[in-house]
Amino acid sequence: MGLIKDIYSVSFYENFGQAVAEVHPSFNKQKFTETIYEDNFAQKEWKDRMKHTTVVLHQFMPQNFPEAVSLIDKIIENLKRKSFADSNLAFIFFADYIEVYGLDDFKTSTKAFVSITQFISCEFAVRPFILKYKEQMIDEMTKWSLHENHHVRRLASEGSRPKLPWAMAIPFLKKDPASILPILENLKNDPSEYVRRSVANNLNDITKDNPEIVLEIAQKWKDHGTETDGIVKHGCRTLLKQGHPEILSHYGLESTNIELSSFEIKTPIVKIGDYLQFQFYLNNKNADPKTVRLEYAVHYKKSKGHLAKKVFKISEKIYPPNQLTKVERNQSFRLITTRVFYTGIHQLSIIINGTESEPLEFELIN
Repeated sequence: MGLIKDIYSVSFYENFGQAVAEVHPSFNKQKFTETIYEDNFAQKEWKDRMKHTTVVLHQFMPQNFPEAVSLIDKIIENLKRKSFADSNLAFIFFADYIEVYGLDDFKTSTKAFVSITQFISCEFAVRPFILKYKEQMIDEMTKWSLHENHHVRRLASEGSRPKLPWAMAIPFLKKDPASILPILENLKNDPSEYVRRSVANNLNDITKDNPEIVLEIAQKWKDHGTETDGIVKHGCRTLLKQGHPEILSHYGLESTNIELSSFEIKTPIVKIGDYLQFQFYLNNKNADPKTVRLEYAVHYKKSKGHLAKKVFKISEKIYPPNQLTKVERNQSFRLITTRVFYTGIHQLSIIINGTESEPLEFELIN
């Protein structure tokens, strides 16, 4: 598997240049490619290459922004005719073009987003427009949430996420997300899983600063259908991992008379690169079957010696009364780019419907 930056290859620019030239006769394909490869292109990472492509393309486009947008639409139509994938990440520079050069032309840019997002997603590019135009942009995105195309509806939800990863922050939405709730309301029964997943992620973002709002939505949307229930459950995943009492109560997740026994770490000394092995028994001592959300927490030792907790889900299912169930799990300590491991004493605990057991210790060594 190659590096993501290598999607911007010589053949990509040749094919793209040809697609542009076919709808823009004055486009100098050779000069465009030469300009792309000036200025240390080989040393640029993916995002820098994408941004560079935006700037170079601008030099070869009509300087009048509405004319440029009209031409982008024609280019995209030609790319579709040429069977370029409509989810091809390389073309995100179209969205970036609107973000960079269209911020002062609200009407043309919002229309462009509706068109472009049906070819390549625009959720990052709409963020500066939300910051600049606030309610005017949110109102426009609320209209998008009723659009016939699922990509446009998804942009309404994904672009307005208060905490969209790797994206520009929107402080006023983190403080008070009330203005985007109509968007989510419009999409709570959306037929597209792609859209529903975005709605759930938006709700999950909101839980991090305004959990009470999502708890109200959970009650309001209850019994609106299986798919809406799924949105709420996924949207409350952070609250569930935190053992938030109200959301646990909402789902009937009570730990009373759910007994944990024989909790044991089978590998009390673990080498970095190996697996931690542990087991325990669970018994529902209630008279009736109970739904049990079963998780475990690893309390990782960090660089300054403190412990940082990360929760992992095992299962959520119904346990019949008085039936002893053995649970065994392995937790990987293989080296990965997203986590640094530190040697020393770590801890492991079991979480039953939000109630955490006393932790056991294990040692991580090189």
